[in-house]
Amino acid sequence: MRKLGLIGGMSWLSTRTYYEHLNRLVQARMGRQASAPLLIESLDYTDLHRLQRAEEWQRAAGILADSARRLEAGGATALIIGSNAMHKVYDEVAGAVSVPVLHIAECVAERMAKAGVRKAALIGTRNVMADSFYRQKLIAQDIELLPPEMRFVETLDRIIYDELMLGKPTRQAERELKTMMVELDRAGAHAVVLGCTELEMVVDVDANVLPIYDCTRIHAECAADWIIGG
Repeated sequence: MRKLGLIGGMSWLSTRTYYEHLNRLVQARMGRQASAPLLIESLDYTDLHRLQRAEEWQRAAGILADSARRLEAGGATALIIGSNAMHKVYDEVAGAVSVPVLHIAECVAERMAKAGVRKAALIGTRNVMADSFYRQKLIAQDIELLPPEMRFVETLDRIIYDELMLGKPTRQAERELKTMMVELDRAGAHAVVLGCTELEMVVDVDANVLPIYDCTRIHAECAADWIIGG
């Protein structure tokens, strides 16, 4: 099996989810005693959350690029960034290393295209929903995206930053996400992309009014394919 590098800590709860997904996937395919060969660098999220200004994103790009170089030097044969939002600096990270960096939105878009999904809603943090860096990967696979609903953006930012990233999901957040799914269904979405690694804490991925594309799970599946070489 090939060694994978994970840039994590954004949040640490997301990193934990990646670690569990990757090991369960490898174990299921390679045997009960198998575990995923991983290098994990868990960054301090204090200086990386709720970035807004261009200079803040530039600094973040440098932090993640340095992390990628260290993981490559440590023997990682491919890398993943354990955060949807931080894919805003994907090009800088990928350009800093010679090994592949698996893009989360490309993995999701390919899965949706294979399933024949042609109209979807994307939910996540403000920059994931409103900026083009993530959306364009889905659109490139001929997936029409509903325009971001700003009242959803405000609700999601509050839930993600004030609850999920602290590991404190509430029943109220679960109810708000259920209501959001119903409204997206009525708006014409055929599926919903969870563009935030922590949203699975409050969304029932396997039983919902719409098909749910869980970015973390799909990204981990792409990464497990790389590890195993299949």
